[in-house]
Amino acid sequence: MPLFFNRRNAKSFFTAADELRIVEAIREAECRTSGEIRVFIESRCRFVDPVDRAAEVFFGLQMERTEDRNGVLLYVAMKDHQLAIFGDEGIHRIVGTDYWKQEVAKILQSFNAAHHVDGIIDIVRDIGTALVEHFPYQQEDKNELPDNIVFGN
Repeated sequence: MPLFFNRRNAKSFFTAADELRIVEAIREAECRTSGEIRVFIESRCRFVDPVDRAAEVFFGLQMERTEDRNGVLLYVAMKDHQLAIFGDEGIHRIVGTDYWKQEVAKILQSFNAAHHVDGIIDIVRDIGTALVEHFPYQQEDKNELPDNIVFGN
């Protein structure tokens, strides 16, 4: 099964304005840190555990190739109502599993209230804050990964 699909299918999840708001939140978060944040959205999670799917996507997007190993992926399967946050070893070693669980609990509150876009934006901002604290922006930092939302099948 392919990892990605044609962007035009994504319109069923978000409007163009919604996508822009999410991408802007990613850019704002990343302008203060050397960390990288990606958002991956698909319809269905083909794994029992969404963390396993998030890991597959994370490595499929080659997010482990950041210099400080501080990439974070927010994975959402919209129709299956599953999500996971997968942080690379640099950030995970610092914030730990409990941090990711707390963030997932927060976004679930927004999702349960049908505020998907706001929930994603809030989590991107929270992750950005954690990255800033532990991986602040340095003059020589560069954007190592694209900021766009990636849509799966």
